[in-house]
Amino acid sequence: MEFHQLLKKIVQDGGTHAKWLNTLSFMENAGARKISKCEHPISVNLIQLKHAAEEHRHAYYLKKQIGKIDPELCKTYEVHELLAPVATRQYLHFLDIKACKYLQTAFNLNKEELKYAAYLFVTYAIEVRADELYPVYQDILTRASSKIMVKSIILEEEGHLEEMIHQLNEFSPEWKQHAEHILRIEKELHNQWINAIAEEVSQPDYA
Repeated sequence: MEFHQLLKKIVQDGGTHAKWLNTLSFMENAGARKISKCEHPISVNLIQLKHAAEEHRHAYYLKKQIGKIDPELCKTYEVHELLAPVATRQYLHFLDIKACKYLQTAFNLNKEELKYAAYLFVTYAIEVRADELYPVYQDILTRASSKIMVKSIILEEEGHLEEMIHQLNEFSPEWKQHAEHILRIEKELHNQWINAIAEEVSQPDYA
Protein backbone atom coordinates (compact mmCIF):
# COMPACT_ATOMS: atom_id res chain seq x y z
CA MET A 1 0.00 0.00 0.00
CA GLU A 2 1.36 3.45 -0.96
CA PHE A 3 2.27 5.62 2.06
CA HIS A 4 -0.27 8.39 1.31
CA GLN A 5 -3.08 5.85 0.94
CA LEU A 6 -2.00 4.10 4.14
CA LEU A 7 -2.16 7.34 6.13
CA LYS A 8 -5.60 8.16 4.69
CA LYS A 9 -6.83 4.76 5.86
CA ILE A 10 -5.27 5.23 9.32
CA VAL A 11 -6.82 8.69 9.84
CA GLN A 12 -10.33 7.40 8.95
CA ASP A 13 -10.55 5.18 12.04
CA GLY A 14 -10.25 6.79 15.50
CA GLY A 15 -8.68 3.81 17.28
CA THR A 16 -6.15 3.22 14.50
CA HIS A 17 -5.35 6.94 14.32
CA ALA A 18 -4.73 7.03 18.09
CA LYS A 19 -2.31 4.10 17.72
CA TRP A 20 -0.53 5.89 14.86
CA LEU A 21 -0.08 9.02 16.98
CA ASN A 22 1.14 6.85 19.85
CA THR A 23 3.57 5.04 17.54
CA LEU A 24 5.00 8.36 16.34
CA SER A 25 5.20 9.52 19.96
CA PHE A 26 7.05 6.32 20.90
CA MET A 27 9.56 6.88 18.10
CA GLU A 28 10.14 10.54 18.99
CA ASN A 29 10.68 9.48 22.59
CA ALA A 30 13.05 6.68 21.57
CA GLY A 31 14.95 9.19 19.40
CA ALA A 32 15.23 11.66 22.28
CA ARG A 33 16.53 8.95 24.59
CA LYS A 34 19.11 7.85 22.00
CA ILE A 35 20.32 11.46 21.61
CA SER A 36 20.71 11.74 25.40
CA LYS A 37 22.53 8.40 25.50
CA CYS A 38 25.02 9.67 22.89
CA GLU A 39 25.88 12.77 24.95
CA HIS A 40 29.43 13.12 26.21
CA PRO A 41 29.32 13.36 30.04
CA ILE A 42 31.19 16.69 29.98
CA SER A 43 31.53 18.20 26.49
CA VAL A 44 27.90 17.95 25.37
CA ASN A 45 26.97 20.91 23.17
CA LEU A 46 23.94 23.19 23.20
CA ILE A 47 22.45 21.85 19.95
CA GLN A 48 22.50 18.28 21.26
CA LEU A 49 20.68 19.34 24.43
CA LYS A 50 18.17 21.31 22.33
CA HIS A 51 17.47 18.31 20.08
CA ALA A 52 16.89 15.93 22.97
CA ALA A 53 14.53 18.45 24.62
CA GLU A 54 12.59 19.07 21.39
CA GLU A 55 12.25 15.38 20.50
CA HIS A 56 10.94 14.72 24.01
CA ARG A 57 8.48 17.56 23.53
CA HIS A 58 7.34 16.09 20.20
CA ALA A 59 6.68 12.78 21.97
CA TYR A 60 4.63 14.62 24.59
CA TYR A 61 2.78 16.74 21.99
CA LEU A 62 1.81 13.69 19.86
CA LYS A 63 0.68 11.83 22.97
CA LYS A 64 -1.52 14.80 23.97
CA GLN A 65 -3.11 14.87 20.49
CA ILE A 66 -4.59 11.42 21.21
CA GLY A 67 -6.91 13.14 23.70
CA LYS A 68 -8.66 14.85 20.75
CA ILE A 69 -9.74 11.38 19.60
CA ASP A 70 -10.37 9.75 22.98
CA PRO A 71 -8.53 10.55 26.26
CA GLU A 72 -8.87 6.89 27.33
CA LEU A 73 -6.84 5.53 24.39
CA CYS A 74 -3.11 4.70 24.30
CA LYS A 75 -2.05 5.89 27.73
CA THR A 76 1.27 3.99 27.62
CA TYR A 77 3.54 2.42 25.00
CA GLU A 78 2.28 -1.11 25.62
CA VAL A 79 2.49 -3.47 22.63
CA HIS A 80 -1.29 -3.39 22.02
CA GLU A 81 -1.21 0.44 21.91
CA LEU A 82 1.27 0.66 19.02
CA LEU A 83 0.98 -0.10 15.31
CA ALA A 84 3.31 -2.93 14.19
CA PRO A 85 5.02 -2.92 17.61
CA VAL A 86 7.87 -5.29 16.67
CA ALA A 87 8.86 -3.34 13.53
CA THR A 88 8.37 -0.05 15.41
CA ARG A 89 10.77 -1.06 18.19
CA GLN A 90 13.30 -2.49 15.75
CA TYR A 91 13.38 0.49 13.37
CA LEU A 92 15.54 2.92 15.39
CA HIS A 93 17.38 0.14 17.21
CA PHE A 94 18.56 -1.53 14.00
CA LEU A 95 19.33 1.82 12.36
CA ASP A 96 21.59 2.64 15.31
CA ILE A 97 23.36 -0.73 15.25
CA LYS A 98 23.90 -0.78 11.47
CA ALA A 99 25.01 2.87 11.39
CA CYS A 100 27.52 2.30 14.21
CA LYS A 101 28.96 -0.72 12.40
CA TYR A 102 29.40 1.28 9.21
CA LEU A 103 30.80 4.41 10.92
CA GLN A 104 33.31 2.40 12.96
CA THR A 105 34.71 0.92 9.74
CA ALA A 106 34.62 4.23 7.83
CA PHE A 107 36.21 6.46 10.49
CA ASN A 108 38.00 4.12 12.98
CA LEU A 109 36.65 5.89 16.09
CA ASN A 110 36.97 5.37 19.83
CA LYS A 111 33.85 4.74 21.95
CA GLU A 112 33.00 8.39 22.68
CA GLU A 113 33.73 9.48 19.09
CA LEU A 114 31.53 6.69 17.74
CA LYS A 115 28.65 7.77 20.01
CA TYR A 116 28.88 11.32 18.65
CA ALA A 117 29.19 10.17 15.02
CA ALA A 118 26.15 7.90 15.48
CA TYR A 119 24.21 10.85 16.94
CA LEU A 120 25.07 12.99 13.88
CA PHE A 121 24.38 10.47 11.12
CA VAL A 122 21.41 8.65 12.65
CA THR A 123 19.73 11.92 13.65
CA TYR A 124 20.36 13.30 10.15
CA ALA A 125 18.70 10.25 8.57
CA ILE A 126 15.71 10.53 10.92
CA GLU A 127 15.34 14.27 10.21
CA VAL A 128 15.40 13.62 6.44
CA ARG A 129 12.61 11.06 7.00
CA ALA A 130 10.63 13.40 9.29
CA ASP A 131 10.85 16.12 6.61
CA GLU A 132 9.04 13.72 4.25
CA LEU A 133 6.63 12.05 6.67
CA TYR A 134 5.12 14.90 8.69
CA PRO A 135 4.12 17.18 5.74
CA VAL A 136 2.30 14.24 4.07
CA TYR A 137 0.55 13.47 7.37
CA GLN A 138 -0.40 17.14 7.91
CA ASP A 139 -1.80 17.37 4.36
CA ILE A 140 -4.06 14.36 5.05
CA LEU A 141 -5.15 15.84 8.40
CA THR A 142 -5.99 19.16 6.73
CA ARG A 143 -7.99 17.46 3.97
CA ALA A 144 -9.88 15.43 6.56
CA SER A 145 -10.63 18.62 8.59
CA SER A 146 -9.03 16.92 11.59
CA LYS A 147 -8.55 18.69 14.93
CA ILE A 148 -5.12 17.07 15.08
CA MET A 149 -2.16 19.06 13.76
CA VAL A 150 1.59 18.48 13.40
CA LYS A 151 2.59 21.85 11.88
CA SER A 152 4.71 22.85 14.88
CA ILE A 153 6.69 19.60 14.60
CA ILE A 154 7.30 20.20 10.87
CA LEU A 155 8.89 23.60 11.58
CA GLU A 156 11.16 22.23 14.31
CA GLU A 157 12.23 19.19 12.28
CA GLU A 158 13.22 21.51 9.39
CA GLY A 159 15.37 23.46 11.84
CA HIS A 160 16.90 20.24 13.16
CA LEU A 161 17.89 19.14 9.66
CA GLU A 162 19.73 22.43 9.02
CA GLU A 163 21.53 22.09 12.37
CA MET A 164 22.52 18.49 11.62
CA ILE A 165 23.98 19.50 8.23
CA HIS A 166 25.98 22.27 9.93
CA GLN A 167 27.37 19.81 12.51
CA LEU A 168 28.14 17.18 9.84
CA ASN A 169 30.08 19.76 7.82
CA GLU A 170 32.25 20.34 10.89
CA PHE A 171 32.62 16.58 11.50
CA SER A 172 33.93 15.62 8.05
CA PRO A 173 34.22 17.29 4.62
CA GLU A 174 33.24 13.90 3.09
CA TRP A 175 30.14 13.47 5.28
CA LYS A 176 27.70 13.38 2.34
CA GLN A 177 29.00 10.13 0.84
CA HIS A 178 28.79 8.46 4.27
CA ALA A 179 25.33 9.94 4.91
CA GLU A 180 24.13 8.42 1.62
CA HIS A 181 25.03 4.99 2.96
CA ILE A 182 23.16 5.63 6.24
CA LEU A 183 20.14 6.92 4.28
CA ARG A 184 20.05 3.66 2.29
CA ILE A 185 20.04 1.67 5.55
CA GLU A 186 17.26 3.90 6.92
CA LYS A 187 15.16 3.58 3.76
CA GLU A 188 15.21 -0.21 3.94
CA LEU A 189 14.22 -0.19 7.64
CA HIS A 190 11.54 2.46 7.03
CA ASN A 191 10.03 0.37 4.22
CA GLN A 192 9.92 -2.67 6.51
CA TRP A 193 8.18 -0.56 9.18
CA ILE A 194 5.59 0.89 6.77
CA ASN A 195 4.93 -2.54 5.22
CA ALA A 196 4.37 -4.03 8.68
CA ILE A 197 1.87 -1.26 9.53
CA ALA A 198 0.09 -1.66 6.16
CA GLU A 199 -0.17 -5.41 6.71
CA GLU A 200 -1.63 -4.91 10.19
CA VAL A 201 -4.26 -2.31 9.29
CA SER A 202 -5.28 -4.20 6.13
CA GLN A 203 -6.36 -7.28 8.03
CA PRO A 204 -10.16 -7.75 7.79
CA ASP A 205 -10.63 -8.11 11.55
CA TYR A 206 -8.50 -5.06 12.40
CA ALA A 207 -9.98 -2.06 14.30
